[in-house]
Amino acid sequence: MNNSRFCRGQYIGGQWRSPAGSETFAVVNPATEEVIVNVPAGNRDDIEAAVSAARQAFDSGPWPRMSGAQRGVCLRKIAEIISRRQDELAELEVLDNGKPLPEAQWDIEDAAGTFEYYAELSEELDSSSERAVAVPEPRFSTTVRKEPIGVAGAIIPWNYPMLMASWKVAPALAAGCSLVLKPSEITPLTAMALAEIVDEAGLPPGVFNMVTGLGKDAGQALTEHPGVDKLAFTGSVPTGSKIMAVAARDIKNISLELGGKSPFVIFADSDIEQAVEWIMFGIFWNQGQVCSATSRVLVEESLYPKLMERLVEEAEKISIGEGNQEGVLLGPLVNADQYSKVLAAIERGLEEGAKIATGGRRPADLDKGYYLEPTVFTDMTEDSWIWREEIFGPVVCVKTFSNEEEAIRLANDSRFGLAAAVMSKDEQRCERVARAFRAGIVWVNCSQPTFVEAPWGGYKQSGIGRELGQWGLNNYLETKQITRFNGSEPWAWYIK
Repeated sequence: MNNSRFCRGQYIGGQWRSPAGSETFAVVNPATEEVIVNVPAGNRDDIEAAVSAARQAFDSGPWPRMSGAQRGVCLRKIAEIISRRQDELAELEVLDNGKPLPEAQWDIEDAAGTFEYYAELSEELDSSSERAVAVPEPRFSTTVRKEPIGVAGAIIPWNYPMLMASWKVAPALAAGCSLVLKPSEITPLTAMALAEIVDEAGLPPGVFNMVTGLGKDAGQALTEHPGVDKLAFTGSVPTGSKIMAVAARDIKNISLELGGKSPFVIFADSDIEQAVEWIMFGIFWNQGQVCSATSRVLVEESLYPKLMERLVEEAEKISIGEGNQEGVLLGPLVNADQYSKVLAAIERGLEEGAKIATGGRRPADLDKGYYLEPTVFTDMTEDSWIWREEIFGPVVCVKTFSNEEEAIRLANDSRFGLAAAVMSKDEQRCERVARAFRAGIVWVNCSQPTFVEAPWGGYKQSGIGRELGQWGLNNYLETKQITRFNGSEPWAWYIK
């Protein structure tokens, strides 16, 4: 890999610029614990330059004034280049994130599909962005317009680096916004590659800007900048809360996609093999580093013994290793800090009296890298930390319930409300439970399928707003009323 391309600076105003400072940060391969490359650590001055470029591009550049069809051409070009570079981009994701290569390839394919989808929605804006509204006074006519919100600041996480970038960049561009992207300092490589792709696609200078840096420096500066009209953040609840507080000072428009502790309710009439398969997909995919992971599994009492037996058997078969090795299904956790947090959570669970049915340790044959066996907890109490708090690793907690009412109560007893799942052969029961869940995303007889056409976001402390679909585009649009007086004489209550 040509590492020098990741050292050339920040992408600002349509060109690569030398960083304002000389500091760098290390990007580490979680499978080997070796440094891949040292990347420029952007600071407040870099953010100032990026926001200024985005501001100029929005206020006086052509992008927001183009037709939706014209912007759609650019988005399709980005999608085409991502698809062409899929293998390379997937390898970058494996390198700095650690996920298995097939998962990374799927992510890059979805990223290309996201840009393709929002190209279509951009085209549709030409006919849907303005419409007449009937008003009761005949001497007036009113239209309502959708217009781009302005300059967007997008801060993305490390668990799906390229895909999470596409979830924000694509709808922002489709709406006609300019933006500044701040990737996670843990996984910045595909964001830097995305800047190359945008450059090749020929967007006007300043429409897309990318600054690498630490959250406390570049991220905070972007959040606080008065030239930013919209903040879109995906990450932890504590960081989201801080962003919300900062945004409140300027009454900034925000959308937050935060954490989760999603329940998966499995009734006794479920197919046991399908149940085990979906449990594992819901918690061990991407090493469990998924905001919507169904990490709280609720199993009806009569099914519990046999399901636990099969779950342990299958969990212990999962192949663990470097993401680029054939057949590997579980890679390392993303970095040393996350690894320590997950190990501490496991220790806390044991201290609280929960039991481990399988896992909980480093694999015996892997002495380097941030690896952890798939871990299944049982016998935790309702108020235990591991049952209630997000662990963000390959750790699932399994608990029993006796009836539908109890299952719903346990599922909804959480400060989170991102996702939930239910499994049963009784379709009416599935419908009742799905409607009873207090969550923004509900899966029936499955876990984790995600479609760009459908809204993504949660209730309660899981966030504000929705991404994907038309809802994702609306994040970057303002609504304007224009009312015209069509009479020949002044009209007002105080004019006689």
